[in-house]
Amino acid sequence: MPSPFDFDDTSSVKVPSSLLEQVIGQEEAVRLARVIAKQRRHLLLVGPPGTGKSMVAQAISSLLSKPTQEVSVLHNPAKPERPFLEVRTRAQIEEQGRGRPPAGLTMPVEQAPPFVTERLGYRCHSCNRYSSPEAQLCPCGAEKFRGGAGPFDDLVVGLGAPEREDSVSTTRIMAGREELVVFERFDDRMVRALDSKELSKLDRSDTQLPRNILLTLDRPTFVQATGASETELLGDVRHDPYGGHYQIGTPPYSRVVAGSVHEAHEGVLFVDELVALGRLQRHLLTAMQERKFPITGRNASSTGASVRVDSVPCEFILVAAVNTSDLRKILSPLRSRIGGNGYELLINTVMPDTESNQQKLAQFVAQEVRRDSRIPHASSAAVEALVGEARRRAKSVDHSSGLTLRLRSLSGILKMAGDWAVSDSAPLIEEKHVKLAIERGKPVEEQIMGRYGSAYKAAMSDWGISNRVPTDDKNIG
Repeated sequence: MPSPFDFDDTSSVKVPSSLLEQVIGQEEAVRLARVIAKQRRHLLLVGPPGTGKSMVAQAISSLLSKPTQEVSVLHNPAKPERPFLEVRTRAQIEEQGRGRPPAGLTMPVEQAPPFVTERLGYRCHSCNRYSSPEAQLCPCGAEKFRGGAGPFDDLVVGLGAPEREDSVSTTRIMAGREELVVFERFDDRMVRALDSKELSKLDRSDTQLPRNILLTLDRPTFVQATGASETELLGDVRHDPYGGHYQIGTPPYSRVVAGSVHEAHEGVLFVDELVALGRLQRHLLTAMQERKFPITGRNASSTGASVRVDSVPCEFILVAAVNTSDLRKILSPLRSRIGGNGYELLINTVMPDTESNQQKLAQFVAQEVRRDSRIPHASSAAVEALVGEARRRAKSVDHSSGLTLRLRSLSGILKMAGDWAVSDSAPLIEEKHVKLAIERGKPVEEQIMGRYGSAYKAAMSDWGISNRVPTDDKNIG
C-alpha cells in the first residue's frame, strides 16, 4: 500500500503559526473559539483527558488583544487595613508619566532652616556642623539622630538626639498669605523644597501613596487555575508577624496577593477538572456574575484577616473542562451561568480515517517534536506506524473506526520513541522505535495481564504465595 505522506521526515512538515490552527480534529471547537474571543463568551468543554481541551483554551487566549488595564492597591494612611484600589489604563499611565511634577527647588543644606536640616539628619544639634544624613554620628562624636528605632522608643525619655525624619513641613508668608513648604533630603549636600504650587501638581497615587501593582499591563492572557486552595484562586493577604506595626511591620497594602480570578482579568481563566474546585465553585460563580471579587485574608488567625480590598476587577472568559461522568457534579447555578452566556461542547475523541486527517496527525507529530526540542524528527514510516496505533486505539478504546484524538497518549508514545532514537544515536525516529515505544509504553495493568494473567495472581506473587492449587490433603500445611 503506497504511503499517504509525501515527505521523508517531519522536519519538512509545515506547522501553522496560529495556535488555533494547531488544534487537531476539533473543528467545532475551533469555530467556537473565534466567536468566543470576539464576543467574550464562556465555554464548557466536556470530554476525556488528553483530547486537547487546554489547547483550545490557549488558542482562545491567543486571539485576545493585550490587557489595557493596570490594577494596583495603594497605602491608605487614614485606614491602612482598607487599602485604596486604582485601575489605570495605558494612556493614563503614560499621561501621568509625562505630567510628573518638577523636582522643586534644591539648595545647599547651609541655606535651609537649621531646624529642618537637624530633623532631616544633616546638622548636629551639639556642634552645629553638617555631614551626610546617612551618618548617625557627627565628626565631633555626638549622635546626630537616633538609629535603630524600635517600637518602644516612644516610652523612653531623655534620649537626647532626635529621630531622623524623611520630610519636614513648615510654612512661609508669600504675598501676605501663608503657604506650606515641604523639605526633603535630596543628596548628601542638598535639600529639596516643594511649595504649595508644586505639591498640588503631585499625583496623589503615583507620588504620595506607596503602590503595590497587582496586575501589570504585560501580564499573560491565559491563566490556569487548579483550585488547590482558596488563596490560589481568590487571592489573599500575607501574614505579618509584627502585626503591621508602623515601624517594624509590613504595611497591609504591600501584602495583598491577587488570585487566579484576578490575574485572568481581560483574559482567559482555564479550569481543568472543574468539579475539583468543590465548594469554591460558588466563589467562581460570584466572580463571573459581578466581574469583580474582593481580596481579603483567608486565615482567620492571620494579621491579613483584618485587611480587605473591595471591587478588584476580574472580567475574564471562563473556559472550563470536565469529564462526561462529572457533569452532574457541577454547581447548577454555575453551569446555568456558563450556558446563559456561552457554550457547552462535547469534545471529539475520534476523527474519520481519511488521508487528510492522516496528514493532520503528521502535523501533530511535527508540532510535538518542535515543542519537546529534545527528540529528533520522525521518518514517514514512523508516522505511518503512529497512525496505525491511532487507528487501533480508536477501535479498542472508543469502539469506533477512525483515528483517535486522545492525542496526549500518542504524544507519550512519540516522546518515548524519540528517547529510544536518541539512545541509538539515530538521526530520525524510525518505525522500529515507534513499535518499541508502543510495546514498552503499555499501561501497568496491561503489563500485569501479560506477565501474570490476572491481577489476583500478581497479588499472590507479591506475597510470595504459590499460584498452584493443592490437589489433596497431603499438600496442605
